[in-house]
Amino acid sequence: MLQLLLIAVRNLAQHRRRTLLLGGAIAGVTALLVMLQGMTTGIRSTLLESATTLSSGHVNVGGFFKVTAGQGAPVVTEFPKLVEIIRKEVPELDFVTERGRGWAKLIADDGSSVQLGLAGVDITRESGLKKTLKVTQGNLDDLAKPGSVLLFEKQATKLNVKVGDALTISAPAARGANNTVDVTVVAVARDIGFMSGFNCFLNGDSLRQLYQLKEDATGALHIYLKDIESTKVVQERLRKRLVELGYPVMDADPRAFWFKFEVVNREEWTGQKLDITNWEDEVSFVNWIITALDGLTYVLIFVLLIIIAVGVMNTLWIAIRERTREIGTLRAIGMQRRRVLLMFLVEALVLGLASTGVGAVISALLAMGLNAAQIPVVEAAQLITMSDTLSVRVTGGSILGAVVFVTTCTTLISLIPSFLAARMKPVTAMHHIG
Repeated sequence: MLQLLLIAVRNLAQHRRRTLLLGGAIAGVTALLVMLQGMTTGIRSTLLESATTLSSGHVNVGGFFKVTAGQGAPVVTEFPKLVEIIRKEVPELDFVTERGRGWAKLIADDGSSVQLGLAGVDITRESGLKKTLKVTQGNLDDLAKPGSVLLFEKQATKLNVKVGDALTISAPAARGANNTVDVTVVAVARDIGFMSGFNCFLNGDSLRQLYQLKEDATGALHIYLKDIESTKVVQERLRKRLVELGYPVMDADPRAFWFKFEVVNREEWTGQKLDITNWEDEVSFVNWIITALDGLTYVLIFVLLIIIAVGVMNTLWIAIRERTREIGTLRAIGMQRRRVLLMFLVEALVLGLASTGVGAVISALLAMGLNAAQIPVVEAAQLITMSDTLSVRVTGGSILGAVVFVTTCTTLISLIPSFLAARMKPVTAMHHIG
């Protein structure tokens, strides 16, 4: 095998121009594959960070409360009892926090306004929020004060407000009347992808005041796990246990809670029903972006692999034609067909490994450079990137996977010309005039 390896390296070195041309193409395909996977991973990571900061835990116990059959609100009553059940039934738990839910109009003193989703928080229990949010103005701990609100940078710009300025929040309460509450901006945080454009954080008691809710009522319980991979298992276990304990639970519906109003309001029931979801359900309305990017990646790689296949086969055909007499001599001195086949396969394998290795290194360095440069993304494209800066997250697994995949394809593509070379008759090959 070592002898075949030496022959392969010698032949590749002898035909440097052809080797560099084909190797460069293979390296380019590998680099593109790694970069596309890095972009998908970056978008998925940003989506996870945005979702589990702004609107969801890993698992959520939310639901609706209906005063009348046709009027539901995203409210969970007597949530302290549910917290105790969660702590008992979920040993994978890292921490659990309660979040109020709402949608309201924020009005500044100069008349400018925006419609935003409201998350009512008890900041003293939001350890995850403190780790994730990057406050650029004010103090996050001031959200503990009644009548306080945290905005994101773009929201503050649209409203033309800064820390210390007053806002009025207006929203319809459970019985249809329009309520208002005056609040003060206590902090401004850096944007977290495009999703932070329509969410803000309000002191939890102020949100209850706005919607006239009791102290033991909230919008949802956000459950954060030590290992996010256990999300689906915990979700199903908790759903089953709550049903066993007699809680009315909604049928599984993998959509964000605000998509469920129409269905809930059509159903003939009143009182409380719980809804058990996970973070992917709550951001399902943007999952098409990742699906589309994955599809685009597969199409591009398929097209590029066809190009590489044609290049590899054409190169090997030329190599075989140029080395026909050499093949005949090797067969004449006793080299078996299997060894001739292996000789060309090893050559393709060496070319593939070397080229994909170079491509992987280039893509890793390029990803590091792009991330360090913090390249801004135009607002129109932020729906795709999920972030205001370009983020490419290249992992060791994606690099190894790309190297193995492209090298395997390159080697398999070389099977046809290699097999034909191995079937040459020694006498015919030796008398061939190149």
